[in-house]
Amino acid sequence: MSLKKAKEVIAIEAQAIQNLAKNLDENFLKAVDLIVKCSGRVVVTGMGKTGIIGRKIAATLSSTGTPSIFLHSAEAVHGDLGQVTSQDVLILISNSGETEETLRLLPLIKKIRGKMIALTGNLKSTLARHSDVVLNVSVKKEGCPLGLSPMASTTATLVLGDALAACLIERRGFKKEDFAFYHPGGTLGRRLLLTVGDVMRSGNFFPKVLENKTVKDVLFAITRARCGSACVVNRKGILVGIFTDGDLRRHLEVDANLSLRQVKEVMSKNPTVISKDKLAAEALKILQQKKIDELPVVDAQHKPVGLLDVQDLLKAGLV
Repeated sequence: MSLKKAKEVIAIEAQAIQNLAKNLDENFLKAVDLIVKCSGRVVVTGMGKTGIIGRKIAATLSSTGTPSIFLHSAEAVHGDLGQVTSQDVLILISNSGETEETLRLLPLIKKIRGKMIALTGNLKSTLARHSDVVLNVSVKKEGCPLGLSPMASTTATLVLGDALAACLIERRGFKKEDFAFYHPGGTLGRRLLLTVGDVMRSGNFFPKVLENKTVKDVLFAITRARCGSACVVNRKGILVGIFTDGDLRRHLEVDANLSLRQVKEVMSKNPTVISKDKLAAEALKILQQKKIDELPVVDAQHKPVGLLDVQDLLKAGLV
C-alpha cells in the first residue's frame, strides 16, 4: 500500500508541474521584466511551508545574480518590514491568497511603494487583486492523503521560482564565472577562480637546477624542496627540461653511475609547460591528457617561476 501511495503522490506532483507549464502566460514575462528593472532587491515573503519554499527561491535568486532576501511574513509586521524600500520588488507567496499574515503586509507595502508579484493558487483572492503581477501556481490536487498539508502546491511554487531564476540568468547574461564568484567555497568556484599561480609551488618548495649539475646534486635539491621533480635551466635561466622520479627510475636500471652524470643527459627535454595566469582546472586537464604528474610554470621568457604537481591540485580540491 505504501509503495502505491508513494507512486500516486509522485504522479500528482508531476502532473502539477505539467499544469504549471500550461498556465504560464504573459504575466510571467511581466514578472521577469519587473525584476530585471528592479534597482533594489527581490524580497520573498511567505508563511509556514510556503515560507520555506520562499527561502529557497530567495537563495537561488541571490546565487544567480539577482540580489534577494527572505522576509518572514509574521516578522515583517514586527519591525523586519524596515528592510523593504520603494526600489524593491516583493514576491508574496500564498496558495490561498488569503493568508492573514501576508495580507497584513499589503497596505504597508503599497505605502512603501514596492512592487508586488503574487504566487498564488487563487487568482480571485485578496492577494491577487492587490498585486502588480499574479502568477498562477494552482494545483488540482495535493499529494497529502488528508488533503491538508501542501505538497503539490509547494512543489509547483518551487518550480516556478526556479523558472524565474533561469529566465533571469538568461536575461542578465549571467555566466559560470559569475556563479563561481558567488560560490568561492564550492567545487565549481575553485575550478573557475583558482589559477595556476594560486596553487603552484614556488620559493624553497620549487627546485630549479642548472643543466650541468650532477644527478646527485639534483636529487639533493628535490629532497630539500620536498618535491617530486626539478626544473632544469641553462645559464640564461631558460627552461630546457625537467627531471622527475620517473627519469630517475628509468636510467637507474641501466646506469649504475647515474648519480655522477650531468642532469642534461638524462632529463626529459622540452616538457609541457603552463603560465601562472592559466586556470588550475586547465592545468588539471593537461596533466590528465598528457598522463603526467608535474607541470613547470614559466613566464613570457620561458623561465620557470614555479612547479605544479598533481598533488597540489588534489589539496586544492580540484581532483
